[in-house]
Amino acid sequence: MTLKETPLQGLLILQPTVHSDERGYFFESFRASLLEAHGYDLRFVQDNESKSNKGAVRGLHLQAPPFGQDKLLRVVRGAIYDVAVDVRKDSPTYGKYFGIELNEGNKTTLFIPQGFAHGFCCLEDNSIVQYKCSNYYDKSSECGVAWDDPEIGIEWPVADPIVSEKDAMLPHMADFNSPF
Repeated sequence: MTLKETPLQGLLILQPTVHSDERGYFFESFRASLLEAHGYDLRFVQDNESKSNKGAVRGLHLQAPPFGQDKLLRVVRGAIYDVAVDVRKDSPTYGKYFGIELNEGNKTTLFIPQGFAHGFCCLEDNSIVQYKCSNYYDKSSECGVAWDDPEIGIEWPVADPIVSEKDAMLPHMADFNSPF
């Protein structure tokens, strides 16, 4: 497995080495020592899974401290365009985003540390996303940023997005008081 840095400090791409033969494939999907080498000593406490249809946009979500979550996310079926937005007030990349296609073929995993709003757009019907979290879900600490904020300028690869009522009401960055 290799680890690649992104232009947003702390946001990391984990690319497994896939061993394939006539039986199928095998790969290591997580190795704590890779994240530890980058200063993250994490204990994941909750696994989540979502299934979405093509065109669904979920996000941009995060949890405020003390319930902030580091996330380790990958696609087990289908494909998504995954996005993380830096909401760390003192970061030189505050308000910038990074997007990457994650799919069942590339088996790529994205590590999203606390201080990033996260969301994704489904590129195929019945896409299944699994992710590990370093903290438990806490409804009172959930917050987020508008998925379509022009200040962020995410180029979502969908013509007619399906967005929840809750996500449609999230504030723009200019009105978001980041807890990080």
